[in-house]
Amino acid sequence: MVKRKSKESKAIEMSFMDHLEELRWHIVRAVAGVLIFMIAAFLSRDFIFNEIILKPKSPEFPTNILFANISEWVNRIFNTDTTALAINSHPLNIVNIDMAGQFMSHVKVSLVAGIIVASPYIFFEIWRFIKPALKQNELRYARGSVFYTSLLFITGVLFGYYLIAPLSIHFLSTYNVSDEIANTIKLNSYIGTLTSVTFASGIIFELPVATLFLSRIGLLTPAFMKKYRKHAYVLLLILSAVITPPDVFSQILVCVPLVVLYEISISISRYELRKQDNKTDKSLFKTDKNE
Repeated sequence: MVKRKSKESKAIEMSFMDHLEELRWHIVRAVAGVLIFMIAAFLSRDFIFNEIILKPKSPEFPTNILFANISEWVNRIFNTDTTALAINSHPLNIVNIDMAGQFMSHVKVSLVAGIIVASPYIFFEIWRFIKPALKQNELRYARGSVFYTSLLFITGVLFGYYLIAPLSIHFLSTYNVSDEIANTIKLNSYIGTLTSVTFASGIIFELPVATLFLSRIGLLTPAFMKKYRKHAYVLLLILSAVITPPDVFSQILVCVPLVVLYEISISISRYELRKQDNKTDKSLFKTDKNE
């Protein structure tokens, strides 16, 4: 009897170790994918820096052109001469004061680019690890999860890059406490602001996916989200204030899509709850019929 228990425990331990080994290889493949795109980004230095990283501070950036046109339109309509809506109208000078600053910034940007470009493959590896644990009916409902998760993340990154980043750069680079103090922006500070903003936006846009998961395991319901909707709006406004410059206009621009995502999440939770109720009703109907 003792031997049987020891064999069973050993089998369980081996099964657990097999899972760890499987997880290790999924992580290795995901890291390899990131490294491949990281190397590609590292070799494409001129395009990555001149056309992507340094563009949001330039007056020729699409978002900056859009806000400049809006500023001109407002001035023409209301007969004013304000430049409050025009952002990054003057090129921003960036300096490097560290010996290895430019090289380390090059490596950091390449790593971030590798993670963003490889994100669909990372989600695919996560899906491959989770997939064997799902039942047949769960697999049917989980179709397209990698696509939608990747789509939401990339959309969030683009939202942060094209909207939040230019606003943040404009506000933080032009804000001054005294005319006697000039802003000299360090390269690593600029890159840190840009990457943190874009990554934060990508993660925030995964809210519908998180809602679906929490609803599926029973921790979140549409009734709960509706009940605390006002509290959620306040939290979203605070979150918008954290990832954007401290001005009302920028916070509203960021908060609106977050509110839309929250409302979409309520619909997703409602759909998931209705699906679970229908599944329960069908199982009860089959039980009654067999009896």
